[in-house]
Amino acid sequence: MPSDNVRTVEVGYLTRVEGEGAMKVVARGGKVQDVEFSIFEPPRFFEAFLRGRHHSEAPDITARICGICPVAYQMSAVHAMEHAFGVTVDGALRDLRRLLYCGEWIESHALHIYLLHAPDFLGYESGITLAKDHPDVVTMGLRIKKVGNEIVRVLGGREIHPVNVKVGGWYRLPTRKELDHLATELDRIRDDALATVKLVATFPMPDVTRSVEWVSTRYPDEYPMLGKTVVSTAGMNIPVDEWNDWFIEEHVKRSNALHSRIKTRANYEVGPTARFNLNADLLSPGAAAAAHDAGLSAPCTNPFRSIVVRAVELLHAVDEALAIIDHYRAPAAPAIAFTEKAGEGCGASEAPRGTLFHRYRLDARGILTDAQIVPPTAQNQLSIEEDLRLVLQAHIEEPDDKLRIVLEQSIRNYDPCISCATHFLHLEVDRG
Repeated sequence: MPSDNVRTVEVGYLTRVEGEGAMKVVARGGKVQDVEFSIFEPPRFFEAFLRGRHHSEAPDITARICGICPVAYQMSAVHAMEHAFGVTVDGALRDLRRLLYCGEWIESHALHIYLLHAPDFLGYESGITLAKDHPDVVTMGLRIKKVGNEIVRVLGGREIHPVNVKVGGWYRLPTRKELDHLATELDRIRDDALATVKLVATFPMPDVTRSVEWVSTRYPDEYPMLGKTVVSTAGMNIPVDEWNDWFIEEHVKRSNALHSRIKTRANYEVGPTARFNLNADLLSPGAAAAAHDAGLSAPCTNPFRSIVVRAVELLHAVDEALAIIDHYRAPAAPAIAFTEKAGEGCGASEAPRGTLFHRYRLDARGILTDAQIVPPTAQNQLSIEEDLRLVLQAHIEEPDDKLRIVLEQSIRNYDPCISCATHFLHLEVDRG
């Protein structure tokens, strides 16, 4: 293209991206000049809603932040409260929390893979049009998702915004009959989960390689869901309550969501690829074998292969859920007794789309006086922009329609909330 030619690709409206957002990239003379990923929805004020509330209300309030990842918000919240009160939830009570988390990963990963992301790789504009030509494929995805929803319903009390989690444990424990029912359903979809890994491994992938500092939680001898420490591929290994010593949130003009970075370094990435790159050795044997057969190994440096990582995590969640149910023995009580006291607590867990950090300060009555919530989407904004820059440069000569598709697909690599929205985006190309 002529050296003075300016090309602008603008996506004007993103919904369900922890709010509303947009994307704009500018190239001049065949070189990337500027990239902006913006979130412009007014603040939702959940942190302000929590101030003045009793700690027992926090799990139910935070579960309403996201309809796809309510378990993650609940778990990070209760972990923070328990940290403040000096409560340790372990054994069977903690196992049930991991089982609930497995349900969320199963339903969220299945939704993302089959309805939001697979159409990109297979040349369809939506999951609906994909279903017209490949009904068996989409039906399999929905079958998997339904079982994830059922786990959340049984453990959490309902499929969306569960209500059974409390500080110290649970309001109600599941019965053996309910758990046996879940095991039957999980056995039924285990082959589907394995088939999912095999399917997405065949997808044609854009050739993009990127190195970034990947960050996730870690727990001894477990693939991370309920975090104990925070680790990174650059050597970070800190307790969760040191989060604010290492990470900083900053406001930028183009976004109403705070941008996160590591204080002494730069942007970083959370999510399935980060978890895999840091914890692949902790996958279930079946998931590890499936990853190997799919040609996936750590570190995974192509962001488009995140769909393969999600499929491996989906299979791991099925295996993990079956193992938890098999070894579960009901505890004596659904929750641990504790005494409310003034203090500050931090908690982190792994939402399907990445690490979610909470910090709360409480008074002697257990009333919240301050709250901080750091969602994965906000943490990944700068990383998304870097991916857009690389993808734009690699595909700068593509015609408008193809360029728009690969840029939207690049965003969909990160987050199911973003993914759902980008099918309805407006694109403008100004060739100068």
